[in-house]
Amino acid sequence: MKDSVLLKAIACMVFAMAVQGALALGKKDSGNGASAHESAENIQGMELVVYAYDSFAGSWGPGPELVKRFEEASGCTVTLINCGSALQAFNRAALEKDNVQADVIIGIDSNLAAEAHESGILESYVPRNAESIVDASLVQELGGTWELTPYDYGYFALIYDSQSSVPAPTSLGDLTKDVYKKKFIIMDPRTSSPGLGFVAWTKAVFGDKTEQFWNDLKPSILTMTPGWSAGWGMFLNGEAPLVISYNTSPAYNVEYDQNDRFKTLLFAEGHVRQVEGAGVLKGAPHAKAAKAFIDFLVTKEAQELLPLTQWMYPVNKTVDLPQSYQTAAPLPEKTLTIDSGTVSQTVPVVMDILSR
Repeated sequence: MKDSVLLKAIACMVFAMAVQGALALGKKDSGNGASAHESAENIQGMELVVYAYDSFAGSWGPGPELVKRFEEASGCTVTLINCGSALQAFNRAALEKDNVQADVIIGIDSNLAAEAHESGILESYVPRNAESIVDASLVQELGGTWELTPYDYGYFALIYDSQSSVPAPTSLGDLTKDVYKKKFIIMDPRTSSPGLGFVAWTKAVFGDKTEQFWNDLKPSILTMTPGWSAGWGMFLNGEAPLVISYNTSPAYNVEYDQNDRFKTLLFAEGHVRQVEGAGVLKGAPHAKAAKAFIDFLVTKEAQELLPLTQWMYPVNKTVDLPQSYQTAAPLPEKTLTIDSGTVSQTVPVVMDILSR
């Protein structure tokens, strides 16, 4: 970040003029007039507090560079707090509901969106130009209220080690075959987004037969790790040929290791999509700056950071994807959706089966 007060002042003036120009041209808002898109005026010097999760806020994630760019554009100071997981960030914000300590929360996904809405911690806000930038289906998967603005997305998928001696499964049902005994790594759905996403995926595919599927699947599970990092690490170490992850995960190995050993498996039955969202906390001490931050989060300048840091798809349609995505991050032909409440009810059933 540039420390010069003069440079910050100039940057803030330019940012504010751009915002005012957009409003003058009649850009769409949420129906509440100009107040729905707060101008960047008077946000210089504000200290914005943002709650996020480790892979976003960590040095390897997009958070530090994204914050730097926003600070230079707005003149705000941003404190990015790593709350651990997205669930921990949400729980912290919920506990502080009556004494709000942060302005923005990042990482509430499709499976947490309904609970976040019910908690009443979020303020509805439509970011500038978002309705032309962001696909409407992504907004709907986060509740459709604009309490959460989508900023990235990906699909839960099985990742397969192509150097394994076992064949690649062609459906979720294949995983219950004897050939996959102790060949599959999953994550705990109570503490891991991919773990919860896998439960959602199985429920979307098998419906009333989900319990039977998990009973049949149990012999195929090598282990259930508490989080994605541990499970992915075991997979990379060759401890099992199959792991639950995202369809974009092998792009990392292509991008940095020039290694296409690991393959995303796409199934005709379809895949569940994870959409991640960011929102302004209701009662935020610096609401104007919070809204400016959400505006910035969907711009090309911010979104271009995500593919090679978050390893997810950006929501801004103008961002060009790296070649590694073309090579190793195929998109499924069918997207499955499922109510997050149904998923929450399924988790205890799955855990009961796995604990027997």
